[in-house]
Amino acid sequence: MRDLFIEYLPGNPLIIATVTIIANIIIAIFGVLPSAFLTTINIIYFDLKLAIIISIIGESLGAIVSFILYRKGLNRFTANYKIRSHFLKKLQSTTESKAVILIILLRILPFIPSGAVTLTAALSSIRIIPFTIASTIGKIPSLLIEVYSINKVFSINSSGWKETIIYCSLILLLIYILKEFRKKRK
Repeated sequence: MRDLFIEYLPGNPLIIATVTIIANIIIAIFGVLPSAFLTTINIIYFDLKLAIIISIIGESLGAIVSFILYRKGLNRFTANYKIRSHFLKKLQSTTESKAVILIILLRILPFIPSGAVTLTAALSSIRIIPFTIASTIGKIPSLLIEVYSINKVFSINSSGWKETIIYCSLILLLIYILKEFRKKRK
């Protein structure tokens, strides 16, 4: 599989790094697509350390650009409309130190969408530099987990794939059975 990716990618490492970083920025702006496939490309093409560095740069720049765009858009929106939500009003008045801690914690959790964290930060009073630092610090652990997981998937041999498919199928079957059981109880 690794050779298949490398065959279709350009030979210049600088081009690959630049393309994945720009793609990370675009994905961050839209805020809904996962960027794991870009991390996968980095792992395939570069050694693990360089793949991690390029992924961190891409994720950080994506967060910065989307933060700036979200904030500009929200400022226009909030200038024309009065925010009535208690949560959003409270979020806007959050102190910068609390916002930094919250951003770090939310970035560490891999199942929290990155776009939601950035949007939440854009609603707060946090400045760009503290946001950038908190976002990058928080993103590093989740990226390390992502890189480790992707690397392990690439190291699975053919019998390992069979076992993985069987385990995933069993988990999905168990989830389905539990849902059906809950439906019948209600």
